[in-house]
Order: sequence, then structure tokens, then C-alpha cells
Amino acid sequence: MIRTIADLELLRESVDVEAKAAQGRDGQGEVPGAFWESYSALANTEGGYIVLGVREQGDGSLEVLGLANPEKVRTELWNGLNNPQKVSANLLSEADVYPLEEGGKTVLVVRVPRADRRQRPVYVGANPLGGTYRRNYTGDYRCNEAEVRRMIADAQEEAADAAILEGFSLDDLDPDSLAAYRNEFRTVRPDHPWAAQSTPDFLRSLEAYKRDRHGGKEGLTVAGLLMFGRDSAIRERFPHYFPDYREKTSPGPDPRWDDRLVPDGTWSGNLYDFYRRAYRKLVADLKVPFRFEGGRRVDETPVHEALREALVNTLVHADYRASGSILVEKLTDRFVFRNPGTLRVPLAQVYEGGHSDPRNPTLLRMFRLIGAGEQAGSGVPKILSAWREQHWRTPKLVEAFRPDTVTLELSTLSLLPEGAIEGLQEMFGARFAALEANERLALATAYVERQVNNARLQQITDLHPTDITRLLSKLVREGFLVPVGERKGRYYQLAEPAKGNRGSNSPHFPGSFPHFTGSYPHSEDDLSSSDPLLWGLLLNLARPVRQKGRAPKEEVRRVILELCSVTELSRQQLAELLGRSAKTLENSYLSQMVSKGLLMMRYPHNPNHPNQAYRTREGA
Repeated sequence: MIRTIADLELLRESVDVEAKAAQGRDGQGEVPGAFWESYSALANTEGGYIVLGVREQGDGSLEVLGLANPEKVRTELWNGLNNPQKVSANLLSEADVYPLEEGGKTVLVVRVPRADRRQRPVYVGANPLGGTYRRNYTGDYRCNEAEVRRMIADAQEEAADAAILEGFSLDDLDPDSLAAYRNEFRTVRPDHPWAAQSTPDFLRSLEAYKRDRHGGKEGLTVAGLLMFGRDSAIRERFPHYFPDYREKTSPGPDPRWDDRLVPDGTWSGNLYDFYRRAYRKLVADLKVPFRFEGGRRVDETPVHEALREALVNTLVHADYRASGSILVEKLTDRFVFRNPGTLRVPLAQVYEGGHSDPRNPTLLRMFRLIGAGEQAGSGVPKILSAWREQHWRTPKLVEAFRPDTVTLELSTLSLLPEGAIEGLQEMFGARFAALEANERLALATAYVERQVNNARLQQITDLHPTDITRLLSKLVREGFLVPVGERKGRYYQLAEPAKGNRGSNSPHFPGSFPHFTGSYPHSEDDLSSSDPLLWGLLLNLARPVRQKGRAPKEEVRRVILELCSVTELSRQQLAELLGRSAKTLENSYLSQMVSKGLLMMRYPHNPNHPNQAYRTREGA
């Protein structure tokens, strides 16, 4: 709970906080019209605070104005919350609205919780298509129609993958995939009564094929098509469907992927085949010791199980209606899993476990029947446990918007890798050794992950968010870190080493792969020839801007973020994709988006580097 304005200042890097002057025309105070947009935005994102009677200055500092009549404002607030013509849902309890005294002045603090997915979208006025807002690091923004419709779809009780498809039949399924699944099912459950069923009955048991008892409609379900369908049929229903496995584990500067798995016509392209092939590649050469149970060697370790769980989670929580692809990466020092869509439960509950709300429960059931996928709500805790057992860095889960994605990064580096310690000692000398343990951990995180922020340190330390803000501010004052972005969008990178201390532009230690998480290593190449499948996907994402002579700036920014979330791209590549000049993009978009913390540069200390490339910042 915020008890002082100092608390408010310290929380702004970990929680969304919006200040409103709320003075009113008569000087007695009022709920400003912009309050409702912020209320909608916070409810549809991660929640946060709105403080009435405080003004944000041009430099970002807060000025306490106070409210002359706080009870008048409080009454007006509750009247608006309970008026469905004003806002669609009242999420607040009495405890969420309270006065705060500061220097003889009274302000009103409003805590807005994250709305349950069944309550979303929370919108202003009577029309969700025009009155739904979300929040990013630059402030509130109005959601487009596609975003609103996905929220409405997620609010429904009927599972996304249970719908019966019109115009599709069993002929759209790949018989080899289905046969392979049945064989695996028999191996895992040899005595199960379904094992002896005919193929049509088996599909009905799986709910891959279904009949609606009320309307009599019968046919293939979304889950059946995704799990066993042919790639062409899947893409006919889901145009953005593109499961993508990438592997780069070999040492050396060669930018090419060591291995790649995408639907290219040589295999079915469905989720079951992608799962089988990708899992084998993920665990091949996994350097984790086997274990013994009852004197018997068990080759499948908790790390194997965690990787399988991460892969299945990615497939069953994906929103296949959204733009963006399924991405699975195996890199030298980490695994990355990304799916389109948003979290259906708050991030804290995901880490806590016991709270499961899969977007595609029929798919989850299909995987569980062959021994893949955990009981409801236990998957992420199982992954965390396996990683703790190896003393690896705490897994990082990030929810981002525009495009909507959820990314899980599993680092195989220790919290304080020897290479990072050596590199930081080389950069900062005895000053680094003199720091406290959590300060060294913060710098090691910035070194290993190229950035650190309040949210990440909450995941890997026991510190309170306000104490983390103090710690990071201290490291900035002492010249170890430099801040990028504002408020909750702020993150920190290592300060430029003293001249002559290091020869490279950015820190790097042996064994790591010098690219951003999820990056594509061909950012200087002609992607249209080196990877036509990826280039085709990018062209499709960029089409809304490329086909317009003049596109709204917000739309251009949105598409840039979407493109750079798929892969790291140079100015020239972005220019070609968007049909704009590289100079226009640099001057009107890229530099501003970097300064606001929306984009990251490959060479942050050398903006004009000839091989400069851009990557959407996680959570932007």
C-alpha cells in the first residue's frame, strides 16, 4: 500500500502509477475524464495506482497539489464506477480508495487491480470497440478492434480449441501424425480402453472430432486440426500459424543457425509433429547428469521434464488467432519459448503455481494422455524447481503487448557465472568487489542478460520493490549502471567502461551467444534469399504499413515493435519491409523508441555502428 509520496516515487519502476491533478474548474477537485481511460488501461494490463491531486512535472518528478474537497471527489468516483454508462465494470473495494496526507495536503489514492480475464475488456462508455485501453511504457493507448475481440474471446467460458470447424473434415488430418500419436498413446497407456477404438471413435474420445448435442453440428474441432492437421489446412484457418524451432549452439562467429525446424513441406507442420521433433532436438546433448531411482538408471532428469513442460505450455497457451509465431530456441546458454497471446492469470500466480487457465485445454488433455504436460497449475513450479536444483539463473517469464506475446527464458548460467565476475572485475576493478551481494548480483544480471530492471530483480532476490529501486539508483550514482526509459519502462545497462579498460563496445563473456534473446543471427544478410520463409512472415506483418502512403504514427510504431519482436532487424531491413526510407525511420521512429525503452540496440554504446540492429525490448 502507498502511504507516502516517497513510496509512490519508489514504486514507479515496479508498478504502473498514474498521477492526475484533478483540480476541477471550481478548484474543489473532480475526477478528470482521463481518469477513466487510465482505469481501463490498468485493469486490462497489470493493474496499478492512480493518484488524484498530484501532478507530474516535465522532468518526471511529482508535485503534490492536494484536493480541496477530497470527499466530493471520492463520491464522484464511486458514482462513476457504479454507472455502466461511464465504465463497464467496477473492480474496486472500499479498501482500494483511500486518502493520503502529505505536507498538510490531501490526495486520493486509487488502487486498480488487474481484471480477471472474464471481466475483460474493461472499457469506457458503452462500446468496447472504441473505449478499451491498455498501458505500455509510454502511457495509455486505445486498443484496436483485433485486440478487443481477442479479449472478448478470452472472456468466454467455452475453450478456444473446442469449437467445431465448418468446411473441414477428416481429410484435412495427416494420417502419419495420427498413427504416431496412437502408437505413443498405446505405449504410455497400454490398458486404456481407447487404445482399441477405431480411428473415428478415438478422435471423438480425444475431442478432436465432436458433435454438438444441441444443434446437431458435427465435425473436426480446432484442437483436432492444430494437433493432427496438415499445414496447409491449419494455415487456411489460422493464417499466422508458424511453429519455429531454431538452434545455435556451436562456437564461433558463423551467423547461420545450426538447426532449424519450420513447416517447409517436408513434414506435416502440425503441433504434435512439431512437439515430437522439437523436443528431441531440445534434449539432444543435454549436459545434465542422469540419476538413479531404486538402483535403476533414469536418463530423463528433472531438466528434461522441465523442457518438455515448457514446450507443451508454449503450445497449449498460445492464441492461434493472434499474429506472431510459436518460437522455440536452443542457444549456447539458454532456451527460449515464446507464444502469441497474453497470460490468462497474473504473473505472480503463474510463479506461485496452483492456478491454471489454459487457453486450449483440449490440446493440454491430448498431451497429458501421452505423458506430456503436468496437472493444472503445476508446470511452472516444476520448471522453477528443476532450475534451482541445477543452481541456474531463475527462469524469466515476460508478458508483452503489441504484439501480444508471452516469453519464457531458461538460462543455463549460474546466478554469478565465473566469466561474468571476471568481466566485471576487469571493468570496475576493486570497486566491484567492494559491493554488497545483491549489488553484485544486479550487475551480473546486467552483464549476462544485457539489462536489468526492478521486475527481474524481484524474481531473483528477496528484496522489496522499493529496496530494489534504491539499490539500482545507488549503482547509477556510483557509475556502474546507466538508466534507459522512464518509470515502469526503465531498465539499466552497464555503464561504459573507463577508457582503456575494455576493447569491446559491449560486455560479453566466454560461452555466451552475443545476440539478444530470441534474436535472428542474419540481421546483416539478405533475408529474402537466406531465409525466404521468415522474410515472407515479416512481409505479411508489415503489409498494413507498406501498403499505405501515409500511415498513423502509432500504427507504424506498433508494426515496428511487432517486426522486431520476431527477429533483430537493421534499419535497411526495416525500411524495405515498411516501404519507408531508412533515414525517415531513424529520425521519426527508431531513435525515439530506443530512448523510451521500447527498442534495444545491438550496439547501445555506438548508435551509428554500421551493423546496428534493433530488437523489441521484452515487455514493451
